[in-house]
Amino acid sequence: MSSQLPVRLVFLGSKPIGYQCLDHLIAVRASLSIEIAGVLTQYRKEFGAGADVAALATQHGIPVLTSLDEVPECDLLYSVQYHEILKQPVIDKAAKIAVNLHMAPLPEYRGCNQFSMAIIDDKREFGTTIHRIDTRIDHGDILFQKRFAVPAECWVQELYELTFDASVALFRDTLPDLVAGTYTLTPQSELVAQYGTSLYLRKEIAALKNIDLSWDAAQIQRYIRATSMPGFEPPYTIIGGQKIYFSPSPVS
Repeated sequence: MSSQLPVRLVFLGSKPIGYQCLDHLIAVRASLSIEIAGVLTQYRKEFGAGADVAALATQHGIPVLTSLDEVPECDLLYSVQYHEILKQPVIDKAAKIAVNLHMAPLPEYRGCNQFSMAIIDDKREFGTTIHRIDTRIDHGDILFQKRFAVPAECWVQELYELTFDASVALFRDTLPDLVAGTYTLTPQSELVAQYGTSLYLRKEIAALKNIDLSWDAAQIQRYIRATSMPGFEPPYTIIGGQKIYFSPSPVS
């Protein structure tokens, strides 16, 4: 019988993607010899029970942390849609590596609004990435990445759903290699010449929704497809000092 100690892992995550990843982590923790030493999350009621990471952890007897100050020493720290930028003292709690699942290809789409920006840029390829965490936003070396084709005339909700499924698959498929340490670190700087790079902030989405009717039809349609996300303010134009919203509707 092996006397090897289990790998201690701390999970930081939220939203439905965080829930799905933690659910898989719980399902395979025995077979991969993982001890989930703590979970830290931010619950957002608009996502419902399918995003209640804390409830899932409690159900399985996993300690729920209340702040980054409580993150214990561990082997691996795994972030999936966690809402805070980690500082070096927290990153250093992971003796082996701290990683983040970023729902976009890197290095070209760091930060937020990545689905909208890809549609605005008329990209034919998108993806999802697991990268090493450093103190800069989505900046660290890449461990694993999965890219896929973007359908023609894609809307932001569709691209989100495709990326969600690809992200869950990437998390599941690469977890054994992450635990075993069988991966190669690729600096993002090595990929910039091929893919370019950008960093988008959350607040920038508001300006993207303001549609200028002087644009050509293709650009107007692209911006509408990029910013028509259910549950959020729709794209709009301003006429006579009033916002006139765009609502997608099939033309018969």
